[in-house]
Amino acid sequence: MKESLELFNEIVEALLKDEQSHPVAEFVPSNELYERLDLNLQDEAVTVDTLKEVLQDLVFKTPRTATNAFFNQLFGGRNDKAVLGDLLSVMLNNSMYTYKAAGPQVGVEKVILRKVCDMIGWDEHSNGTFASGGSMTNFMGMLMARDSKFANVPYDGARNKMTVYTSSESHYSVPKNAAFCGIGRDQVRYIDVDSEGKMNVEHLKSAIIEDISNGYSPVLVNATAGTTVLGAFDDINAISVVCMKYDIWLHVDGAYCGSVLFSKKYKHLIDGVEKVDSFSFNAHKMIGTPLTCSLLLVKDEKHLYDSFSNDASYLYQTDHDEFNLGKTSLQCGRRNDALKFWTLWKSVGTNGLEAIVDTQFELADVARNYIRNHPDYTLYSYDDSISVCFNYKDIPARELCTTLYENSELLVGYGSFENEEFVRLVTINSQNEKRDILNFFKVIEEFVENNENALIKRGSIAK
Repeated sequence: MKESLELFNEIVEALLKDEQSHPVAEFVPSNELYERLDLNLQDEAVTVDTLKEVLQDLVFKTPRTATNAFFNQLFGGRNDKAVLGDLLSVMLNNSMYTYKAAGPQVGVEKVILRKVCDMIGWDEHSNGTFASGGSMTNFMGMLMARDSKFANVPYDGARNKMTVYTSSESHYSVPKNAAFCGIGRDQVRYIDVDSEGKMNVEHLKSAIIEDISNGYSPVLVNATAGTTVLGAFDDINAISVVCMKYDIWLHVDGAYCGSVLFSKKYKHLIDGVEKVDSFSFNAHKMIGTPLTCSLLLVKDEKHLYDSFSNDASYLYQTDHDEFNLGKTSLQCGRRNDALKFWTLWKSVGTNGLEAIVDTQFELADVARNYIRNHPDYTLYSYDDSISVCFNYKDIPARELCTTLYENSELLVGYGSFENEEFVRLVTINSQNEKRDILNFFKVIEEFVENNENALIKRGSIAK
């Protein structure tokens, strides 16, 4: 183990040094992957020197998600204390289903969940769990919604005509989850959004009324706190009124931006969250812990037990159910995703987490102000969002983003809304500073100026 840890340190030190001068990894086309890297598995062992060489080459050519040039996904950065917690969880290798297997680590998870429930404004009957990602927490929310409406379904199977409702800008996991739950993809109702990407509550209401009149049973409304493209926040208060009137479970998918819960300045974006039945957020996004760290919170913990508890005498042999977390989780074996979040939270305090969240909005303001003050740019997004959507000199967004990627300049993605396609800059890396955002635009401008021929070849710029 000592030798492996030394090897780990050598490779990491080399990576950190190289990231300073090369924030974007060398681009490896997928059709050249197996020629450029030694990924083959052989029968005999290799030497330590060979292993180091192969590992370092692999690491150096892997996309760099923690540098000031990564703006591509809804995560990024590298918080050292959170990394410390994650490394310790790997070394401990506990599974979080029983107190016997996880011991005090169960307490780590329970303390986080209790603190977050308190911040939402829920009482002692609330609880939660950790899952492997936002798609999974959305799935669990949908399962609880289904079972709360039809308690017989976990035993008899789905026999009712059920419907769920979500905005047309919501996450793609919703129809997949509807299929998994026995509700069906075709029973997902996509609700219109307004010009800023927020759910149209009047359309929601009319869709529910129509379905009820046609013999359907609405079981879930999925609201979004931070849509994937524009970063929009649905109006939770208005949606909750509709859900209460028609007795429908309200889940808030805050995977992207639900962490505004930690910010006094931006918590208003999820006003009404205390009225919902379940709420989720990814601490590996706005909070900046390593992947994955997804939390699902529920107002009444009985729904966790009703949907996910199952007896297993070979597993649950000691301690009270409260400390056997497998009773409230969809998974059995489950890695310790709580420790990295706890280590970060412990080290910086709640005020430090608030600063992490606030910084991302400040960086987004820097980006929007830059775009608004430069005539070569067109802005498509709005304030109070950490998704900054724009186009530069009318160059097609997907062509610009792809060319930047293939030339190892920047990793940034594109999205679309109302038939407009644009570059989507996400300012989710709170380790960035104002100069990093300004440098992002400088890199784009210089790249376009110096690579006109490459962009013309792609058809991005007219000859």
